[in-house]
Amino acid sequence: MLEFDDAQSRLAAAGTPPNITETCPLHQAHGRVLAQTLYATLDLPPADNSAMDGYAIRHADYTAGQALPVQQRCYAGVAPEALQTGKTIRLFTGSLIPPGADTVVMQEDGTETDNALLINQLPAKGSHIRYQGEDVTKGDQLFPMGTLLGAAELALLASQGYAELTVYPRLKVGLLTTGDELVTPGQPRQDEHIFNSNAPMLAALASNMSAEVVHVLHAADTAEALDSAFKTLLQDCDLVLTVGGVSVGEKDLVKPAIEQLGGTMDLWRVRMKPGKPVALARIQGKPVVCLPGNPVSAYAVFTMLVTPLIRNMQGRAVVLPPVQYGRLQTVTPFNETREEFLRVQTQFNDEGLPHLTPYGQQGSGIISSLPWATGLARIPANTTVQGGAVVRYYDLKHWLS
Repeated sequence: MLEFDDAQSRLAAAGTPPNITETCPLHQAHGRVLAQTLYATLDLPPADNSAMDGYAIRHADYTAGQALPVQQRCYAGVAPEALQTGKTIRLFTGSLIPPGADTVVMQEDGTETDNALLINQLPAKGSHIRYQGEDVTKGDQLFPMGTLLGAAELALLASQGYAELTVYPRLKVGLLTTGDELVTPGQPRQDEHIFNSNAPMLAALASNMSAEVVHVLHAADTAEALDSAFKTLLQDCDLVLTVGGVSVGEKDLVKPAIEQLGGTMDLWRVRMKPGKPVALARIQGKPVVCLPGNPVSAYAVFTMLVTPLIRNMQGRAVVLPPVQYGRLQTVTPFNETREEFLRVQTQFNDEGLPHLTPYGQQGSGIISSLPWATGLARIPANTTVQGGAVVRYYDLKHWLS
């Protein structure tokens, strides 16, 4: 069997990063990948401003019990006057600091009567001022090429005045499920049938990776149906994912269909549980990944093996998210001949390391474990792992985004 790390590396390198770019408005850039390195166009804040509602003073003008006349009321977006000696200017959050002022008194620390401020509690000199450039300095690198853009990244870019971005095209993904035993949810089902859970699951997983799911097809177990489905997928998609039909049974027709289209296939048995059978093919220069038919296995293989390929093909700088560690909470030891990826939930305590509690049933048919789990705990092959052991932890919020 192919070692898990080797399979992950080979799949990550199976695609090529994009070599074309497009321009995208900032408000449509969520989930896009930067095709350029971006730098700060201005200091942030661009000028000293007040961190709260209050009064601008010259710290040296304070005398206990003596009120300071209010020279001006300056709202955010209004240019302040220069502060005169012995006076104060009323400010609001975001108001520019007047020339000559060096401190802001919170409104809670003063009393204004008849347009004069009595300071009840003098703050330290320089208090409550956001200084020019304390957040970002003009010319700083904001984000390197290959950054996935989320809401936080867009907020920073908007603060720098970016209205359009150069990004890579969205990766177009096509999905193909196979098997005469599968029925679309909502359709009549006989005892010999099961509902097709792989199609909506994988479509959601790919969409959450910021890929564009162009087709979600199901093909009957015939050469003609598979040939037609593959032709549609290959015409419109950059990456094709199939589920089931790559074994050696009489109805496992995916491999012959790929070969009939001129594709080459590398069929592996990966040393991982769940998810041993995985195939990688290439047709017309496009990668095709064949996942195991069991939904739990397909979920695990997508998470651990397919997402690095997707990130690479999207042009992301980070292909493999960080691996964390946690302490396994179990009374039952684990010992498998394959790397086992347990569905676990995390709990945090004062120790620092998260505690990883496995789902009660780890069988590859236990679909209820998927929405319950926060991540996968990796148990080394041919190793007895007891409760309390520190193991590698793959957080789904990082690996599936």
